[in-house]
Amino acid sequence: MAAELLRIYDENPAPKHINKVVEVLKKGGLIIYPTDTIYGLGCDITNVAALEKIAQLKNVKLEKANFSFVCEDLSNLSDYVKQIDTATFKILKRCLPGPYTFILPGGNNLPNVFKKKKTVGIRVPDNNICRAIVSGLGNPIVSTSIRDEDEVLEYSTDPELIKEKWGNLVDLVIDGGYGDNIPSTVIDLTTPEPEIIREGKGSVDIL
Repeated sequence: MAAELLRIYDENPAPKHINKVVEVLKKGGLIIYPTDTIYGLGCDITNVAALEKIAQLKNVKLEKANFSFVCEDLSNLSDYVKQIDTATFKILKRCLPGPYTFILPGGNNLPNVFKKKKTVGIRVPDNNICRAIVSGLGNPIVSTSIRDEDEVLEYSTDPELIKEKWGNLVDLVIDGGYGDNIPSTVIDLTTPEPEIIREGKGSVDIL
């Protein structure tokens, strides 16, 4: 059955629409949703069957997958990350919410499927839709990018075209308007000095 295309406005996401997305996630569904960079493919971090589905779609083994954890803010960071020093926390506070993925040391409370991971990628997008979804769900979304085979556009930006391509593989596509085609900047904070892994939308000068 083809996924529904659900229009949600970033300025003021309608609670009834957010609740609908949360219900889909709680039932183990997959969603495609907007961030402050590109559209992402996500599921509930606590649902192993949904995580397996995403791993299959990305053609990777779940335990080896480098998925990002999309959080509402930094308040629950200790649930998934080992204790970090003040300098690291200051960088996170300065950059988030924003178009960054930070690689941090994995904590002891990671879901079982990620227990062996030494590091995790943390995202707090500057986008009201995805932060409202995470807030309603009560825990992070595990997320990965949806790439396009187009040689010019690496990432799909039009929600209707995304639904056309992915509609039979996911349960819900959120139309939050046109997305960006530049991914997040990835910064490793597990090294003695911050290491730029991928320069994307987020400025590296902020470091």
